[in-house]
Amino acid sequence: MKSFARNALLGACAIAAGCFAGGGAQADALATPSMSGPLAANANPFSIDLPDWFGDAGGKVYVGGAVTGLAYAQSNATHGAPGDADTYIDLSNGQVFIQKTDGWLQFYVQAGEYSLPTVGVPYMKSSTATTANFGVVPVAYLKLQGEDDWSELSLQGGKLPTLIGNEYTFTFENMNIERGLLWNIEPAVSTGIQGNWTHGPLTVSLSWNDGTYAKKWNWLSGLISYAVTTTDTVVFAGGGNLGNPNFSALNSGSVYNLIWTHTEGNWVISPYIQYNVTPKVPFTTKGSSVIGAALLASYSFDDHWKLAGRVEYESETGTKGVFTTPDIIGYGPGSNAFSVTLTPTYQWKQLFARVDASYVSVGNLSGGGFGPLGTKSDQFRGVLEFGVLF
Repeated sequence: MKSFARNALLGACAIAAGCFAGGGAQADALATPSMSGPLAANANPFSIDLPDWFGDAGGKVYVGGAVTGLAYAQSNATHGAPGDADTYIDLSNGQVFIQKTDGWLQFYVQAGEYSLPTVGVPYMKSSTATTANFGVVPVAYLKLQGEDDWSELSLQGGKLPTLIGNEYTFTFENMNIERGLLWNIEPAVSTGIQGNWTHGPLTVSLSWNDGTYAKKWNWLSGLISYAVTTTDTVVFAGGGNLGNPNFSALNSGSVYNLIWTHTEGNWVISPYIQYNVTPKVPFTTKGSSVIGAALLASYSFDDHWKLAGRVEYESETGTKGVFTTPDIIGYGPGSNAFSVTLTPTYQWKQLFARVDASYVSVGNLSGGGFGPLGTKSDQFRGVLEFGVLF
């Protein structure tokens, strides 16, 4: 975390500690930030009680965070971004989470420094990635939660995690350290407003936002989730630009997911399919589309040791060498890509260590590949991440 961000957050916590009475901790891990495992959040985060004069808007404010580092080695490095080298050591997360999760007035603020390692994409060091992506406050929103007869409804606004996809934005949230090929062509954080309705096994969310953080509110996103059984959940999510395209291929188009998650015993299995489409934009003759599929799975050997894996494939329309369509996946029109990732994990209380072993292979390469000249079609990468979730 940059020193000015760290000092500001520590100052805010000191002020809070002086103004509010100290509180206890809760028995279960907080639901935000969302985590798909195999890492588990701190079940007893620090909390403070808001004073009585807050009235119905009062309650507890929880403070947690993630401090993690990584080291990697890779073949065919492109050296195309600050931090993309044959080997490198970096801070992957130096973040604090401050949130209120009860009452009609709730909020969430996530602040600090982070990197976004992704298979098949040049690594960007955290100090550059933070500035280049969502800033030192990547997620922050205010939430109005209905009560009594309105308890099924909520409304939130600010910098929101996307409704789209089967992987979250930050390393500690996911089964694997690196995000996947499909994640790389989805929105991650959007600025906007979002309404939610939950009724028994059904959850519906609708959001008006700026898509791929384009600073222009021209996207509509939605999600429908249904718990078919106690072990199976089906999700349909999608979003797209409403007739106001710009020069960004991703933000001009739309993306749709169908996700199934099965949880039983020591297993979590979650396959999904994805479809991206981009209409004709300036300086192209036609649009482009991508079809992709992924399988994510995790197995728990015991309370400490877990193993996760991911296999995925995506294919883009177009003709090799004919750059007349938007290049969505980054390897050129008509290209396709395959990846496999394996991640053993060890966690003891809030401390953890895990390793990614990933391989990416590109077929029909016609755009930016691997290696300094972008001509190599595959890449191996090994990543070690370790740290604390507090």
